[in-house]
Amino acid sequence: MNVILFDFPEIRNSLLPFTYTRPVAEIRMGIFTITEKWRRYLQTTTVSHFTQPYLSSKFPIHIEKENLLINGAVIPDSQILAILNKLSPGQIIQYQGLLLAAHLDDTTMSKFQDPSELSGLTGVEIDHVPNLIKRYWNIFQSNGKQIREDVKLLDETNRNEISDAHTVIYNGDDVWLEPGVSVKAAILNAENGPIYLGKNSEVQEGAIIRGPFALGESSIVRMGAKIRGDTTIGPFCSIGGEVSNSIMFGYSNKAHDGYLGNSVIGEWCNMGADSNTSNLKNNYSDVKVWNYHLGEFENSGQQFCGLMMGDHSNCGINTMFNTGTVVGVYSNIFGSGFPRTFIASFAWGGHNGFSTYKLDKAIETTERMMNRKQVELKKVDRDILVYLFDHTAQYRVWEEN
Repeated sequence: MNVILFDFPEIRNSLLPFTYTRPVAEIRMGIFTITEKWRRYLQTTTVSHFTQPYLSSKFPIHIEKENLLINGAVIPDSQILAILNKLSPGQIIQYQGLLLAAHLDDTTMSKFQDPSELSGLTGVEIDHVPNLIKRYWNIFQSNGKQIREDVKLLDETNRNEISDAHTVIYNGDDVWLEPGVSVKAAILNAENGPIYLGKNSEVQEGAIIRGPFALGESSIVRMGAKIRGDTTIGPFCSIGGEVSNSIMFGYSNKAHDGYLGNSVIGEWCNMGADSNTSNLKNNYSDVKVWNYHLGEFENSGQQFCGLMMGDHSNCGINTMFNTGTVVGVYSNIFGSGFPRTFIASFAWGGHNGFSTYKLDKAIETTERMMNRKQVELKKVDRDILVYLFDHTAQYRVWEEN
């Protein structure tokens, strides 16, 4: 069956800025992205995306005669898989009014030009509570569970053992190494959950890691790092300092000391030395977080919530982020004091105010950062960058002045 993961409008908008640059299903939780999870659960490589028009060149939709559409915010599990396997042609399923999946032919699919048009479909209600990500905090809250589940999807034949005599391992049965991993004089404690080290990744001397933890391909845990569990560091990243219950999607760096907790960091981000996030308010009250869909701050209902940073955003040394700070894409934050808790895309500045990160400078910096990791800024990514510069201007209030 041809599988298409679609962006449900309200969820997609509530997960901005991460979904400015990717479909919902390209969000990483556990070891894999949601897309990769569906490929493994359904045992198919034919998975495409029905997303925003400006993203469709990078994430094209593939339509066949029969198509299984799945809400990209749904995390696969055996129960939802059993429900989907019973879905008949032309049938639609939903949970509490939220469209979860549809079995549509190519003729019906041709009627839809945008994922928002799928909202008009109605279908059969199910009782099973699906595992969904609808807000930022769902990503880090479910991360430990997802690492545990994703380990079950791995190929045992690729599993390797740690040979370093100076590395201390607790519950080695739950420590998983892909080929090419290097571990030297570290402490790995998998008593509370698995530790996964991806292909060609490296754990340097003195690093302390508690599971559940996932480290992506070619990523590095720096010397003396303290990883407190429920954490995922995606591919081609560098991580140091103290990290707790956080996700870094990929190609991003936090190589130095400083605390990152209950946070989600996109791709191609860089955090300067000794940058810190607050994840708990001094009065222990619930954290309010900016919601793009609502156009205002909402009560998250969470005591712990740190930094949400969109792709290609950076911060200078000693930057301090308050609880529940949301940073858009292509922003550069620096200076003393706490910056505001909602920072627009293409913002340049900090506590003392912001100006606009000019488009030509953003492109130039992006090319330089990507070149450092031998990755080219392709035309499709440049076009997305240019589109977002205009599309996000409404949030740069200083331009109105």
